[in-house]
Amino acid sequence: MSDVARQTEMLEELATRLFSALGYDGISIGEIAEAAGLDVAQVNNLIGDKQDLYLAALRRLSRPSIEVLGKVVGGPTEDPEQSVLILHRAADHYLDFCLDNSDSVKMTFQRVLHDAGDIEDVERKYMHPHIQLIREALAPAVAAGYIDEEDLLFLLWTMQWCVHSFCQGGILDENGARTRTPIVVARFRRYLHRLVDRTLTLPGDPRKPPAGP
Repeated sequence: MSDVARQTEMLEELATRLFSALGYDGISIGEIAEAAGLDVAQVNNLIGDKQDLYLAALRRLSRPSIEVLGKVVGGPTEDPEQSVLILHRAADHYLDFCLDNSDSVKMTFQRVLHDAGDIEDVERKYMHPHIQLIREALAPAVAAGYIDEEDLLFLLWTMQWCVHSFCQGGILDENGARTRTPIVVARFRRYLHRLVDRTLTLPGDPRKPPAGP
């Protein structure tokens, strides 16, 4: 790795940590440069302005998640059981990713509170691809009538919201302390699977209304 590549990687890692801790609006490019031991001109030459730094941080966080999710989801399927399996695997992947990448979760929460509001298309570029990848894989099952399209959309967003909140704050134990122990994580993972199972209406499910004449 060249010195420039090494310095760029270091700057992206540092900027990611600073943005996750302080928010996009809470820190200046001068402060990021100072923390990196660089001047603003050097930062501009390596990556760009503060917005470029923020987008580089998002790409750094989202790229491995999308790559793994693509392998987990696989190709399109019409099969109901395979569809459920895909959603279970996607839930497991996203939970593991968020547990291992707290910076991504923190930056998402900050944007919910209108941080980085002057940067266009952030959610479409870095959040929607996860949802869209799964929707495309299950489109044949939706078209076949095994899965309700609206249920699927809100299920995916509900799982994302739940995972973000759990990874950020865990749950309250009997003493009122926030906890996210391995046992609690395992229980939450099972809950996500049940959320999938109970939301979808599949053939043979007693909740499925009888077909019309």
